[in-house]
Amino acid sequence: MGLALGGAALAATPTLPGPPFPNYANGDALKASCDAGLKRATEHLHRLEQRTVDAGWLAAMDAFNAEIEDLGNADQFLSAVHPDKSVRDASEACELRWSEFATALGQNEVLFEAARKFKPRDAIDREMVKTLLEGFEDAGVALPAEQRVQAKKLADRISELGVEFQRNIRDEGVRVPFTEAELKGVPESVWKNAKRDDAGRVLLGLDYPTFFPLQQTAELEATRERMWRAKINEGGEKNLKVLAEIVQLRKQYAALFGATSWAEFTLRRRMAGNVAKAQAFLADVKGAVQERERREIEDLRRAKAEHLGLPVEQVHVERWDLQFYTERLRRARFSVDQNAFRPYFPPQESLQFCLRLIERLMGVRYERVEGVALWHPEVQAYRVSDAASGKPLGSLLVDLYPRDDKYNHAAQWSLRNAATATGRPSLAALVVNFDRKGLTLDELETLLHELGHSVHTNLSATRYSQQAGTTVKRDFVEAPSQMLQDWVYDKQVLKLFGEVCPSCKPVPEAMIEQARAAKDYGKGVRESRQQLFASYDLALYDGQARDPMALWAEMEGATPLGYVKGSMFPAGFAHIATNYSAGYYGYLWSLVVAMDMRTAFGGNRLDAKVGKRYRDIVLANGSQKPPTELVKQFLGREFNAKAFFDDLKK
Repeated sequence: MGLALGGAALAATPTLPGPPFPNYANGDALKASCDAGLKRATEHLHRLEQRTVDAGWLAAMDAFNAEIEDLGNADQFLSAVHPDKSVRDASEACELRWSEFATALGQNEVLFEAARKFKPRDAIDREMVKTLLEGFEDAGVALPAEQRVQAKKLADRISELGVEFQRNIRDEGVRVPFTEAELKGVPESVWKNAKRDDAGRVLLGLDYPTFFPLQQTAELEATRERMWRAKINEGGEKNLKVLAEIVQLRKQYAALFGATSWAEFTLRRRMAGNVAKAQAFLADVKGAVQERERREIEDLRRAKAEHLGLPVEQVHVERWDLQFYTERLRRARFSVDQNAFRPYFPPQESLQFCLRLIERLMGVRYERVEGVALWHPEVQAYRVSDAASGKPLGSLLVDLYPRDDKYNHAAQWSLRNAATATGRPSLAALVVNFDRKGLTLDELETLLHELGHSVHTNLSATRYSQQAGTTVKRDFVEAPSQMLQDWVYDKQVLKLFGEVCPSCKPVPEAMIEQARAAKDYGKGVRESRQQLFASYDLALYDGQARDPMALWAEMEGATPLGYVKGSMFPAGFAHIATNYSAGYYGYLWSLVVAMDMRTAFGGNRLDAKVGKRYRDIVLANGSQKPPTELVKQFLGREFNAKAFFDDLKK
């Protein structure tokens, strides 16, 4: 992304569809690009305001949106991944300026009136106009002047706090010191090459390739506890204050529109429709898993007692015990050791395997493009095209490995949305943090999940860029990625690994069978945790004046494992501080849809006919049709929760 704004700041990439990705030498170069981008966007806005509302107005509005993407998205994205702090800082500052531009745009009365006057020619236009009008209304364009000013002020401050919340996590740079003896049981590959302090202790960060293997394998409970506390307290007291302010500001914002809460204001635009329906769904999930959760925790308690040689009644399972004893039980009952998969799934070959799966299933082609100047030398670029016609569809950028000051989770950014009306190609960025020595099966599942988001971006074929890919409703957006996760347990699917890496030793079928059997173990604890996260999110935004930390301690305290004094989970819960606020339930809601969509493939997860139909109906349409309509068209019926709740009983 990014147009030729800063001259030498950009490196030409003629082999990728669309404009070149910006390659900044320092923060000043990014600031110059940001300045120029906002200037051009403002000039374009003035031209659009003067335009007659005719048959081409909606296309002109979308062209404006497309230019905003090209001018601003990459500059804002770099705060998450760029190794140069000056660039990250400039990126954050740029994000806030674009956010202010967006809130002002949402209150533009000229464009709002133009959208109201526009006469749609078909159902796609009608859906686009409906979305535009809802966006304007939710930004406060129809509020009285004084309240409109207040809405913008609140929205700008919320955006500023969201950036601060994420920065406090990303730039904290926590390193937990351990002696080698304290790392008993942890694979050497996790810590051998880590930096050391003056006392010779190993300094371990909180990135996924370090945190999870340690939690699963560290023999000493004190080691697991120290690492768990460091991770659960990411963001610290300062983020608790930020979150509390965000919650109050969102409540004030919703009140401007007559809503009793941010949750009520938000859910009226979602698949769920209202808070009561989302809460009823979460209650059903809790009812389906709570007894299973209790049984699993008792299993873990017995496993811990046996491991320590103590009577069961003297043993209590702690939060930092969960992964360790779950893995011990999986190994004991199913002979499954997640770390044993690493030699079979080298990172680069794992990426190629996932890409090959999408190629086979959905009729596309990924071609690696060398020599593209990006934010880090290890970032890879792929051209995505239709396999049958050779038509370019877009680009995919992949950042595989952890490094200091990089976003330390896994996510996809839709940097550029496609539009068939103008032949506009898409651009997706996939950011993960994997061990260079190989992936576990769980991590392969994560990779396929995030790739599912990029596939949604890259294979979108909507008329307008504003309706492309992941612009769908928040409680549907996870469905396309969650649907694919299960594919990693299919033996036929995993045979594709041999196509991308003939020299790689195939993972034994017995290991996959054991992993499938073990997959359901721990489901009660896992889904109860998701249900708690979602319930907490809705409760936090239900309009009652409650302190985020006190509410969390109360709700987690009511669970079988209770609340751990001194832990500050909400301080690192970035989803609810940013764009999943009053929407985290969408992960479980989307999973219901995803599991129902999987049924269309029957016993053949490589059925290219079904895959192509899925691509053409669900992915290609983005949000130009409501998700319930897309899923109904794909399945030939209304979606239901049978597959989801049946799976919870396994």
